[in-house]
Amino acid sequence: MKQARVPTEAELKRVLSVIAQSRFASRNRMAVMLSYYAGLRVGEIAALKLGDVIDSERRLRDSISLRAAMTKANEARTIFINGKLRKEIERYVSCYTTFDIAEPLLMTQKRTAFSPNTLCQLFGQIYDEAGIDGATSHSGRRWFITRLAHSGVSAKVIMTLAGHKHLSTTQRYIDVNDEMMRAAVEIL
Repeated sequence: MKQARVPTEAELKRVLSVIAQSRFASRNRMAVMLSYYAGLRVGEIAALKLGDVIDSERRLRDSISLRAAMTKANEARTIFINGKLRKEIERYVSCYTTFDIAEPLLMTQKRTAFSPNTLCQLFGQIYDEAGIDGATSHSGRRWFITRLAHSGVSAKVIMTLAGHKHLSTTQRYIDVNDEMMRAAVEIL
């Protein structure tokens, strides 16, 4: 099975530009940022509640605790919120007029939670509008894992962050291209 394309930095900027012009820009940007900067699967993103990212005092959490029922492997895991994602969440949550931590973090135009399938379709529509062939809802997750790997993060740490049980699964997510290989040999 063909893997989702890992967008370049320029393509990610194009995606964000397309999102900025969309009707639900804030929500759509949040979905994409959770994929790229936390490595979340589309089903995990769809399952998030407002209370997963902020507490009852409206303070941003340092991490997102994914409950077992939210994950593909049916195992709970912790997602740490980095500086970029923190800013995105703060910006997104500041737009909330009502405050109910039980509400879905991302809602459809009908004010209901996204299903994983509907959110997957939204990602596809965004990538189509940005003109990025081969990108899917899994592209951000692959981008996250690839960036960590190329930054020298331990394979075991990446595997744990991604919620994989086997290192071979994590390795399949890492994108390698000629430019990366050229840069690697220049280190010598």
